[in-house]
Amino acid sequence: MGTRIISQRRGRGTITYRSHSFKSKGAVKYVKGDEKLTGKIVDLLHSPGHSAPLAKIKYSNGKDGLLFVAEGLSVGNEIMVGVNAEPVKGNVLPLAKVPAGSTVFNLEIQPGDGGKIVRSSGTFAKVVSKLEGKVVVLLPSKKQKILNENCLATLGVVAGGGRLEKPILKGGKRHYAMRARGRLYPHVSGVAMNPVDHPFGSGRGRNMGKNKTAPRFAPAGRKVGQVAPKRTGRKK
Repeated sequence: MGTRIISQRRGRGTITYRSHSFKSKGAVKYVKGDEKLTGKIVDLLHSPGHSAPLAKIKYSNGKDGLLFVAEGLSVGNEIMVGVNAEPVKGNVLPLAKVPAGSTVFNLEIQPGDGGKIVRSSGTFAKVVSKLEGKVVVLLPSKKQKILNENCLATLGVVAGGGRLEKPILKGGKRHYAMRARGRLYPHVSGVAMNPVDHPFGSGRGRNMGKNKTAPRFAPAGRKVGQVAPKRTGRKK
C-alpha cells in the first residue's frame, strides 16, 4: 500500500510544516498615529520568523512597536512616521510623499494593512512614477505594481543584505533554518522517488511515465504536476 505523498503530508496541518509563529518577536506593523509621529530605536532584535533584523521602536505617543530596520540605522536613531515626515532614510510616509526614484520597503498593499510586501533582508522597491491617486512601484522581481498613494512605506533598503553571501556548508544548518520558518526541506523531485511515494516515481529512470497535466477531478494523491492549468507549453 502506498504512503502519503509530500503534498498530502503538508496539507494535514500538523506542526511539522506549520510556521512556528510563537517564536516570533511579534507582528511587524506600522503604528496608526498622528500626521507626524516620532519614534526612537531602543533595541535591535533577531526574530527566527524573519530574515531581516527588527527594531523595537518607542513612539512619542507612548506606544511600542516593531519595524524592519533600514540599512545604516542603529540603536538611538530617531525616525518619523506620518504624512508630514521628511523623506529621509528610515522614515515612514505615504507613497504620495516619496520622491520618484527613491528606494522603499515594507509597502502596504491596502492603506492601513501595516505593510505586506518587500520585507526580506537586503530587498527594496523603487518608486517609478505617480499617477492620479496612484503610484507605480518597481518590485524586486522587476514587476511593476500600481498602489494607492496613501499606502505607507519605509525609505531605504532592508538591513541584513549580506545574509545570502555566506554559504551554508552543511545540510543540518539549512534544515534548522527552514524548520524555524515551517518551510519544506529538502526539495526532492517526484521522479527520484519510489512508485509508492509519488505518481511520477518508479524504476523508469528520470521519466514521469504519464502526462504531467493532472485531471481536474483526480484524487488527492494523483494531483501532482500541472493541476488543471489554463494553458501549457511555450507562449507563441
